[in-house]
Amino acid sequence: MLLGLILRGVAFDFRAKVRPKHKRVWDKAFKFGSLLAAFMQGYMLGMYIMGFEQSPEGFLFALLSGVGVTAAYCFIGACWLIMKTEHDLQLKAVAWAQKCAWLCFVGVIGVCIVNPLINDLVWQRWTSLPSALFIWPIPFVCLSLFVVCHSVLQRLPLEDDAGCWLPFIIALLIFDFCFQGLAVSFFPYIVPGKMDIFAAASAPASLRFILVGAVIVVPCILAYTAFSYRVFWGKATDLK
Repeated sequence: MLLGLILRGVAFDFRAKVRPKHKRVWDKAFKFGSLLAAFMQGYMLGMYIMGFEQSPEGFLFALLSGVGVTAAYCFIGACWLIMKTEHDLQLKAVAWAQKCAWLCFVGVIGVCIVNPLINDLVWQRWTSLPSALFIWPIPFVCLSLFVVCHSVLQRLPLEDDAGCWLPFIIALLIFDFCFQGLAVSFFPYIVPGKMDIFAAASAPASLRFILVGAVIVVPCILAYTAFSYRVFWGKATDLK
């Protein structure tokens, strides 16, 4: 994943400085770096869910998870393009979002099936009361959002570009519910069934130092993100 992120940054910088005939080479390098970083993040997520099991089944599920997470990033990126563009590019983004949403949907289904089957803790939480009452609505709402998003994408674009922001909001909600599902399934374990957050915690002095940094940095990140969205508000064709 680190190699992919480095390649993205290098390609982005070099593309702006090379001759026009060489730009396509760096375009491809940027695409490859992006796909590699996304795929490896999904691969690591799959290995985490499998409890880092070193078996053919574990590696196969990690590979499938890598494809699913890559599709998820493509899905949310396409939804962002639907909101920010128009005309031909917007139509292409709608088609990309429809295809990637189905791959992402299959990935979420796979995690929901495999997760409780291979982890006794997850199975216990998903099947025992009262924890099941709080957990089961999460995958149900998440999968329902896929259905809603599919219905919305089939109707886009509408007159006056109405509702172009809906797929992106739905994609954000899907990501949020997926993170919630993982959190409630594995908490308080860092490594499922092997190490919890208390065993993995650093010394109190180190944690206090990190807390001070987080209190300063996190609000700055949130403010910068909000400012970026405000600067690039509206359609890409309207930016000057």
